[in-house]
Amino acid sequence: MPRTPQRPHKPSKRLAPESKGGLTRAVATMRRAWRKQPGNKKPAAGRSGIGFMLMKWCFVACIWGTILGSVVLAYYAHDLPDVSTLNEIKKRPSVTLVTRDGTILANYGDLYGKFAQYRDLPPFLVKAVLATEDRRFYDHFGVDIFGLARAVVTNMRSGYVAQGGSTITQQLAKNVFLTSERSMKRKIQEMLLALWLERRFSKAQILAMYLNRVYLGGGAFGVDAASERYFGKELKELNQKEMALLAGLLKAPSRFAPTNDPELAEKRATQVLLNMVDAEFITEAQAKKAMKQKFGTEGTRVKVSHGIMYFSDWIMDVLTGYVGQIQQDLRVKVTLDAKLQAQAEEALAKLLDAEGEKQKASQGALVAMRPDGAVAAMVGGRAYTKSQFNRATQAQRQPGSSFKYFVYLAALEAGANPEMMFEDKPIQMKGWSPENYSRRHEGEMTMRQAFATSNNSIAVQISEQVGRNNVIAMARRLGINSPMLSTPSVALGTNEVNLLELTGAYAHVANGGESVFPYGIEEIRVAQDDGKGELLYRRIDGSGTLVLAPGVVTQMADLMQ
Repeated sequence: MPRTPQRPHKPSKRLAPESKGGLTRAVATMRRAWRKQPGNKKPAAGRSGIGFMLMKWCFVACIWGTILGSVVLAYYAHDLPDVSTLNEIKKRPSVTLVTRDGTILANYGDLYGKFAQYRDLPPFLVKAVLATEDRRFYDHFGVDIFGLARAVVTNMRSGYVAQGGSTITQQLAKNVFLTSERSMKRKIQEMLLALWLERRFSKAQILAMYLNRVYLGGGAFGVDAASERYFGKELKELNQKEMALLAGLLKAPSRFAPTNDPELAEKRATQVLLNMVDAEFITEAQAKKAMKQKFGTEGTRVKVSHGIMYFSDWIMDVLTGYVGQIQQDLRVKVTLDAKLQAQAEEALAKLLDAEGEKQKASQGALVAMRPDGAVAAMVGGRAYTKSQFNRATQAQRQPGSSFKYFVYLAALEAGANPEMMFEDKPIQMKGWSPENYSRRHEGEMTMRQAFATSNNSIAVQISEQVGRNNVIAMARRLGINSPMLSTPSVALGTNEVNLLELTGAYAHVANGGESVFPYGIEEIRVAQDDGKGELLYRRIDGSGTLVLAPGVVTQMADLMQ
């Protein structure tokens, strides 16, 4: 068979060892030629490797940081509050106490004013708020990175939280959706909600919502309510100093409130005006002019002191007895006279300063009442800020000789008269013997003289002759509801009573013998801006029940002169 022709042999393309070595030498020659060119240098040993490793690990760190950050945000975002509740306001019904002349004494519950649109906000007020709370408000996206960093540095230097980094948007988020809890979770959620607000609303809308919802002390929410609460004016009527104070209240409402500390409020308003100068919102001349302005309307408003809170607390204690459970905003007209109240507080303070140490008394109380039982002034203690215990209504004290009033009324009603003779002498009853203040006995004297000198011996004798149970019955008839024991010493006021009921008992004689029930409420209405809300209660003036005969009243008034 013929052979199959074989293909001619082709040399291999692989380089022989000597050819490979030649190529290596050629490459080395090319490298040396490249290095000889200007600007081309041999890399430092290891530099390219270190740089590559740094870039590599930075990239890895960014990836992991992004992943971890996403996990953290997801963890804190999963239970964010429902943002659909933004326009819902859950508030406690408010109760505003006012005097006959319209002076606001106190506010209880949550007080909201009219919602002021951004265009209705005084420009000066807006500038005061921005200068004090958030100067970069129009520059940040809800979270001020620069402000936050500055606050961190300041707090680290001072060693405590001296400066906050929250923007107005963050404060709005906290006020509307969150609590004031100091925690990392709350802070992160606050930032997330701030970002949502910034995306959803304009800066003007955010600022308006903030100024209409923020708490400004005294139960007032929003600048309109605070304007009425502190100055008795509408927002548009405020002067520049008053607007500066409202902006200053944002930091610490209760501390800087003019009703709490007028001097501190003045200083705070001045600081806000200086902040506005520093932010270049106003000039120094404009700030100095504003500093000379006054708070409130001169001559039309009475300074409301802390002492009035004793009366206000008493009213709140009895209010539900008139209207039941409070479910709507109320405006309550009360009997208190603010000017007389100020005089009463001053009188008690002077008495305690002059006689307190000598009498070993650190506290006191006072009730001023009109003949029909209307409480015109009430002082429950020396300083409400230090003690809220109302010694006029809550304290049970021995009335002492003031209780002899009931002894003599019972005697007059039983037929005695002011000229009847009694003998001031030592007496003893079951081992007990009353002593006179003078430590001596004067012998015979009339009932009129015995009453005038507050004679103890004769008061006990009269009580025993009339019958101590009749004395207690007289006290009950005139409004003493405190427990009383029938003992010989009852005539000297050894049973405890409170000052309000004792004052009401004395008012019966001033009221011509007609019944008197101490009261502080004249009218209750549903609160409306025009003051004409639905009438829920009004006291009707009229004659009470006659509980003391006219002749007894005349004789008692004669004795008391």
